[in-house]
Amino acid sequence: MSANQPPSAPSVTRLPGYTKADLEEILGTGDDPFGVAGAGLTWLPKEDHFGVRLDGRLVAHAGLLRLPVAIGDVETEVMGVGGVAVAPDVRGRGLAGLVLAAALDHARTQGPAHALLFCRPPLVPLYRRLGWHPLDTEVLVEQPGSAVVTMPLRTMVTPLRDTARLPTGRVRLYSLPM
Repeated sequence: MSANQPPSAPSVTRLPGYTKADLEEILGTGDDPFGVAGAGLTWLPKEDHFGVRLDGRLVAHAGLLRLPVAIGDVETEVMGVGGVAVAPDVRGRGLAGLVLAAALDHARTQGPAHALLFCRPPLVPLYRRLGWHPLDTEVLVEQPGSAVVTMPLRTMVTPLRDTARLPTGRVRLYSLPM
């Protein structure tokens, strides 16, 4: 690239995996990189991973996992989205939207009609801008030892198809949260 050429636009790639070292490359080595340790929850690892690299460095990530859920009386599946992270020094460049769009494009090929994520309240406006909607209902999740607990974080949902309609009622995730 010559000095007069602008840098190429960032692109998303599907990652073969996602390790603690990858997370540390994005968010550093803190004890609570997502700010959710206080919730006291055990989380599932994601199965599919999407990332953005800038100058060879991993700077954004989103993970996916297909999960069983009951919404009201309807048993179905959702694509759980988690591990969404953008390096602090590159925030504000649209990378969260970019990596989430790629993850959701893949999620649309997996069958479920909706994607679900959990976030801290300060992140709700970001996810709203990206097309997610907060659920105003109790969400139950499993925890080790057969415990079922109410999710203390905000639950947000987005349709994966234009015709998708979310059933009404309490949400029960039949697994650990993602």
